[in-house]
Amino acid sequence: MRRDDARTADPDRTSRLHHRHVLTAGMVLLLVAYTAGLLVGDPATFDPFLDGWLCVVTELAAVALCVSAAVRTRCAEPQIVLGAGAVIAYAAGDAYYAASLDGETALSYASLADVGYFAFYPLMLGSLAVVAVRKLKGLLWPLLLDSIVGALGAASLMALVLAPVLRNATTGGSTFEVVVAVTYPLLDLLLITAVGGVLASRGLDIGPRWPFLIAGLIVFSAADVAYAFGMQEYAVGSVIDFGWVAGLAGIATWVDGAADRTAARDGRSQGVPEFAAPVVSAASALAVLVIGCQLRIPLLSVVFAASTLALASVPLAFRNRMLVTLARTDELTGLPNRRALLTDVPHRLGRGRTGALFLLDLDRFKHVNDALGHDVGDALLVQVGERFSRQLRAGDVLARLGGDEFAVFLDGVGPVEAVAAAQRLEAALAAPVEVGTADLQVSASIGIALIPQHGTDMGLLMRKADIAMFRAKSERIGHHVYDLTDDDDGELRLRTIQELRTALARDEFELHYQPKLRLADHRVTGVEALVRWNHPTRGRLQPAAFLPLAEEAGLMPALTSLVLRRAVRRAARWRADGLDIAVAVNLSVSCILPCLPQEIAVLLEQYQVPASCIMLEITEDVLMSTPAGSAGILARLRAKGIQVSLDDFGTGYSSLAYLRDLPVDELKLDRSFIIAMRDDERASALVGSIIDLAHSLGLRVVAEGVGDEETREALRERGCDFAQGFHLAAPLAAVEVSPWIAGRTVGARA
Repeated sequence: MRRDDARTADPDRTSRLHHRHVLTAGMVLLLVAYTAGLLVGDPATFDPFLDGWLCVVTELAAVALCVSAAVRTRCAEPQIVLGAGAVIAYAAGDAYYAASLDGETALSYASLADVGYFAFYPLMLGSLAVVAVRKLKGLLWPLLLDSIVGALGAASLMALVLAPVLRNATTGGSTFEVVVAVTYPLLDLLLITAVGGVLASRGLDIGPRWPFLIAGLIVFSAADVAYAFGMQEYAVGSVIDFGWVAGLAGIATWVDGAADRTAARDGRSQGVPEFAAPVVSAASALAVLVIGCQLRIPLLSVVFAASTLALASVPLAFRNRMLVTLARTDELTGLPNRRALLTDVPHRLGRGRTGALFLLDLDRFKHVNDALGHDVGDALLVQVGERFSRQLRAGDVLARLGGDEFAVFLDGVGPVEAVAAAQRLEAALAAPVEVGTADLQVSASIGIALIPQHGTDMGLLMRKADIAMFRAKSERIGHHVYDLTDDDDGELRLRTIQELRTALARDEFELHYQPKLRLADHRVTGVEALVRWNHPTRGRLQPAAFLPLAEEAGLMPALTSLVLRRAVRRAARWRADGLDIAVAVNLSVSCILPCLPQEIAVLLEQYQVPASCIMLEITEDVLMSTPAGSAGILARLRAKGIQVSLDDFGTGYSSLAYLRDLPVDELKLDRSFIIAMRDDERASALVGSIIDLAHSLGLRVVAEGVGDEETREALRERGCDFAQGFHLAAPLAAVEVSPWIAGRTVGARA
């Protein structure tokens, strides 16, 4: 909808805006006329219209603007109602004052007008308090304390500045009237301090026109101070009157702006720094006390200054305590953090005491973050922390070290009790964790270091618990108690990673190829490339012995590039020999890079191989890690004619939920489904259902791990398209593939 159309569609809103603009313009014009009259008029001559009623009419325009704001909000906003009431009360006081003059230039006594003047302050304070009560909730007391500190600091300065006025009360004039005159500036400063406290509080917004409120209160205060000093000479029509009227107009402008719901909720107003009010107040009080050491000042000013410093120390003490707490607390879960763990636990080690230190890491937590968002991941961590806490004793320590890593310290336990505690923590995650509408199944790997068996130094215990946790995660055993042989494994890991770098440079890898058969006619349609490492001292290593370390060390992209080049080159040789089969290459998460489509395109062009000869096998983890980015890259590859197969289907997160949108051509059923078919009819039925579902989506199905003829026949009857397994063919060296296929062809003809 265009802006003009929107205005036409809401004539009431247009009318309200026009009404507001008219009232605001009228108030401004009256204020300008009143100010001009004060400047050009004769201060010594009293003009009832200019000096009395024009002032009241201008203030009535401010009242009309406030009433309009209250009507627009249907008197449902206490902040606006109280603010409007404050302006009305003050204007009523001025109207009574003007009516009571009876030709005089000023009243020489306190009158009922002061009731309206005094009513102005609690109403304004109430308007500001509504904002604080609504939005600060538990932080109301800090705001109130800062405001009191600011008010006392301002009062100490004001008592010092107004000391001459207080002395005049003892030499002449009415003491009551002097006290009344001095009270107004103090109340003004209280209001200014309250506004400063609100603006310095995070999360508060007192309206889009808060500068008008500040300016109005400052002008108001200046007028009250000037009146206090020149009370005996004051006459209606002096420049002091401008301060009161202009201040009231500024406050009315703020009230009108606060009623504008759209502007008021656009965001928090940019106010003063958080610590400005207490710091300025304390500095003012300190200055008063320093002056008091050199000069004779009123006792009241000294009392106010001393009270300011005394109260200012209270929030500083609370803030210091809060900072210490925040430094030791994890912001997300509220648990102790790494600093708290490393500070508190060492004091409980040694001297013959027993205990255990756990390091816990959530399994595949990164996939939850990447697939469902960090908000879901954060909520999951909070609930996991709560579940862990319920399994521990009062004296135990549970800390979050960062990310998805937790630590637990158990005091006074032995090996048996430590293992039992680890099992309780594992059991705490057995039930799915509900986060919003998602049910997440999570598990944890726990490394256990015992005290004093594995040391009494915190750093040593942390290292050994970390080694044990890695062992538990790599072997998927849930928990593991540190053992001396684990250090040997750690050294082996580091040495293997260094040797992997050397192996890549020396090209110590070779590929074996496992055939894939079409079940309908037993024809070999493709092979899967499986990498082997010809280690110079340990012999030929299977992928499980080095691929996880290559991934951990960031070497997988380089290794995958090597495998891709070898596979494309081998496919080109087979085609030259008359063997037209596709070669499948496995890709990990770290290998799905934006440059991958270009890299494969260059290889295909270099070896003159069509895209149909290459297939890429990925796991669900690849798409769960960066769904949008990975899917986009795979879509580009498929657009070039390269097929994509989803490996280990059924072992990841929410497989069926993502199946419809996955950029793949083929599903490879994990061997765990296939092996279970022999003894479990339900598993067989599940495989049949997955095959039917895949076919309905236009996907081919490959069964992995076929170990006997009975399973192959059952898969064929279920409609499975292809199969792999040792019963059909073990992985073959490159030079063995062509003879093996040729032998099958000859046997089939015979």
